[in-house]
Amino acid sequence: MRRRVPEAVRRRELVEAAFRVAGREGIAGVTVRAVAAEARVSHALILFHFGSKENLVAELLDWLIETSSALEMPDDVARLPGARERLHALLRGELERVVRDSDRTRVFLEFWALGAHDARIGARVRTELARHRAAFLAIIDDVLQSDPAFFAGVTAEGLAALAVSWIQGCAMQMLVDPEHVDVDAYLDAVMCGLGARTREAAAPVAPS
Repeated sequence: MRRRVPEAVRRRELVEAAFRVAGREGIAGVTVRAVAAEARVSHALILFHFGSKENLVAELLDWLIETSSALEMPDDVARLPGARERLHALLRGELERVVRDSDRTRVFLEFWALGAHDARIGARVRTELARHRAAFLAIIDDVLQSDPAFFAGVTAEGLAALAVSWIQGCAMQMLVDPEHVDVDAYLDAVMCGLGARTREAAAPVAPS
């Protein structure tokens, strides 16, 4: 007798199938027919669980966000002595995640673009970006306090928004030109703007 798959498990499997389709063909390719073929189930089963293609796509976005790694401060990063060093390490971790999870990055950015014309998707994407900005606030507040004169007039909220915008911009660059992604160069550029380049090559040359 064939084992019955619990409804919640089956639903997750179908969303994961939708993600694989989106990774290959983009969100426009996420149709009832395509997902049914990917999951090797009937069209009727897709409609039973989601009711429509639109609901399936909306649940794909929810799944993508809920299963993405949240920004956390690893113990080895927390032990770094300087606030800018800790920010540098966090930004590196985020950029490496973007590169490593390229399908997730591509699909999320496509949702971001769709959000300009779909209120439901746009609201969900904005909520996720706000959550991402909020995750940076504590470390960025430490950075501002480390050099009040240098950061005079800069708010933690503004700098957090810049950090998230930089990450998403690097993600777009990765998609445009994946063969020329240079994590160190991108990090140097943003940290230079904070007055804190960390690579040896960035050290000032003493006058002769």
